[in-house]
Amino acid sequence: MTADLHDAIRAATHEAAHEATHDTGAGERHVPRGPNLPLQGLKVLELGSTVAGPFCGRLLADFGAEVIKVEPPEGDPLRTMGEHEAGVSLYAASLLRNKSLLAVDLRCAEGQALVRRLALQSDIVVENFRPGTLEKWGLDYTSLSKVAPRLIMVRISGYGQTGPYRERAGYGVISEAASGIRHMTGDPDRPPARVAVSMTDYLTGLYGAWGATLAVLARATTGRGQCVDAALYESAFSMMEPFVPAFAAHGTIPARTGSSLPGSVPNNLYVCADGGYIVLAAMADAVFRRLAEAMERSDLTSDARFSRAPERVKHQHALDGEIARWCATLPLADVEARLHRHEVPASRIFSMADVFADPHFEARAMLRRVAHDKLGEVTLAAPLPNLSATPGTIRHSGGAVGQDSRRVLREVLALSESEIAALAASGTVLLEGGRS
Repeated sequence: MTADLHDAIRAATHEAAHEATHDTGAGERHVPRGPNLPLQGLKVLELGSTVAGPFCGRLLADFGAEVIKVEPPEGDPLRTMGEHEAGVSLYAASLLRNKSLLAVDLRCAEGQALVRRLALQSDIVVENFRPGTLEKWGLDYTSLSKVAPRLIMVRISGYGQTGPYRERAGYGVISEAASGIRHMTGDPDRPPARVAVSMTDYLTGLYGAWGATLAVLARATTGRGQCVDAALYESAFSMMEPFVPAFAAHGTIPARTGSSLPGSVPNNLYVCADGGYIVLAAMADAVFRRLAEAMERSDLTSDARFSRAPERVKHQHALDGEIARWCATLPLADVEARLHRHEVPASRIFSMADVFADPHFEARAMLRRVAHDKLGEVTLAAPLPNLSATPGTIRHSGGAVGQDSRRVLREVLALSESEIAALAASGTVLLEGGRS
């Protein structure tokens, strides 16, 4: 670490801690309880909806940032996704954890004015509206930064804030199609497939949180904030990295290859005698020799087609056939045990039931049981990454729409009870009692 970067980190941490423990004239700021977390003292206003924006906010909240999540009185569409228990969104219980929940109607001038005041008191604003929406409301980065030049804004959208596609609607799955990654996902004899999770939304949220953290470090040096432009299609495209120079040099267009990975052989999925699936990867010569020992096929290492990695790539079909025939003679448990004994990277395909029963997930505390206001308890995925001295924490699960509206308006904006009641009566804000 350079001296300049070390000083910037120290300055950013000192600045956040200083701001977190001083009165702003609008009431004492809330400081998250618990251990000294890396982002403690940073104030974040989350205006995002569905997945990418809320995941970005969740990452920052897990590591100590004080996140106020703004959603409409009818609730973030996220609350309709996934499974529910007793009318409670289990997905929202996870993605909205560690946040203060404020319900505001941003379609009215009064709601926009409230959010503007909150934004001007924040270190970071996270939003994922279609480009141009915040500009119509006077809540865009250019407008806010004129008053609060230290403000950092993370802007998540389908295609970015500039370019001919900027105004197109975009979700993660649409952006995957535009990035080229869907062209090569699935089996070669079938239409392009999808991964049944919000992969690109999560990746873009991660880039957004990373960009916000970098902007905080830069602000400690420059004294100014900046805008982080995170596009879903670019996040998906970033996973196409190896194919960019290949196409530029050779015109190579990658195609769907099913469960194999071109250029890395063997690296595939195989069926065992009992119908179980095993995935193994033994590209490196030393690892391939260990695979041959596990298979009791030392002859494979002396076969000119398989002895070195470049030759294995040329003869992938033949080698996959040899491995498939061996796997077909043994049950999954025996295949996996042999591969592990010989230190060959391999795993059976886990279901969620396997995850919950697995001792390694338990030992790493990857499944956290957390109190919930209505359900009593929910199980959530642990904060990542694991930091040895200042790990992320789950201080509370996500709650109901408007659960913290009264407290935020009173403590952060210093509104009186009569002012809060008037906003609630007009429908500008929803106080406690919304959907979970």
